[in-house]
Amino acid sequence: MTLEEYYGNKFSLLKQGETYLKTLMDTYPNFCNKDGLQAILYIKTRIKTPESMIEKLKRYGMKEDSQTALQNIHDALGIRVICSFVEDVYQIARWLQERDEIQIMEKKDYIAYPKPNGYRSLHLIIQFTTNDLKGITAEIQLRTIAIDFWAALEHQIKYKHNVPHEEIIRSELKRCADEIASVDLSMQTIRDILQSDIWKQT
Repeated sequence: MTLEEYYGNKFSLLKQGETYLKTLMDTYPNFCNKDGLQAILYIKTRIKTPESMIEKLKRYGMKEDSQTALQNIHDALGIRVICSFVEDVYQIARWLQERDEIQIMEKKDYIAYPKPNGYRSLHLIIQFTTNDLKGITAEIQLRTIAIDFWAALEHQIKYKHNVPHEEIIRSELKRCADEIASVDLSMQTIRDILQSDIWKQT
């Protein structure tokens, strides 16, 4: 089943919302920091596939049609913002909170409170407030490039069938996630030192 077949006349609205989010993120002042380092490295967007959406609706015991999906599941539309540093994640989140075009409905901070498997990211559920898209929701995920590397591989491994030594692999993935989080903190410290020296020179 294609996206158009599943979402019907709402598909064009989802595509419009996807474009709107990309355009919105393009307006972020990406080099506003004194150190001149890029805050946003790249952005990925997606509309949830019918198979993925139906599977999620089944888990919640809901009807599997698109109307039920769009009324109850808020991540049919998603955007992932990959950042250089942990501080950038929170700065962008604060910037989004000040935007009139969207309203933040829910925030889940898996950086401050990681998932048991070690996953770290900041998730925002937003609702558009502009007339054309009013009522359409989306999920914005903000994470560092380091944790994005881990998450991409963890996702592939998680959905492999008949994985040998599964418990050992899960434990190793958790250890890797913790080490990557430590690297993120070290990189943030390096940046803080750079910024401190730049401020002293001005």
